[in-house]
Amino acid sequence: MSVLVNDKVSSLSTLIRERRSIRDFKSDPIPTEEVISLLNDAVYAPNHGKREPWRFIIFEGEGKKTFADAVIQTYTTEQKEKKADNMMKYYQDIPLHLLVVMPEDPRQKKWEEDMCATSAMVQNFQLLAWEKGMGVCWKTNAYNLDPSFREAVGVKPGEKIVATLHIGYYDIVPKAKKRTMVEDKLVVINK
Repeated sequence: MSVLVNDKVSSLSTLIRERRSIRDFKSDPIPTEEVISLLNDAVYAPNHGKREPWRFIIFEGEGKKTFADAVIQTYTTEQKEKKADNMMKYYQDIPLHLLVVMPEDPRQKKWEEDMCATSAMVQNFQLLAWEKGMGVCWKTNAYNLDPSFREAVGVKPGEKIVATLHIGYYDIVPKAKKRTMVEDKLVVINK
């Protein structure tokens, strides 16, 4: 299978290998409609019982201040003094933030199935975004677990934030970090 990436034809395996987490974004806005379009493809991830256990919250424009305020309110007094101003600017300079949440089913098997499905959907989204020249950084910072952050960003009781995705266009692609060969982590049982 071949796909068009940044005006060049690439195989799916190349797309997977070339995708990077992007942390430095251009200031160009990301159209919400484009994100929604990508999500409408990403949700074709495998999910048990077709439960589609995900929900999305987008922060764009002035909404990025709501996101940044919610993060900063999780800081200690010392952290606020040291880095609140810089982090406020940093979070507001990122073109778009996307939260991916799922219900926290009390049954372990369903919770794990939903977590796996939602993670697969997030990876689909990252690859689709990369194909369109958008960078994504998947964050699982401690603020995702903080009750004040969760309430401020609209996460409901009984939901888990699986991913905070920072999304934007980029100029610089970080170099690939070496991966361990599968053979070094593989056990083959044939008897």
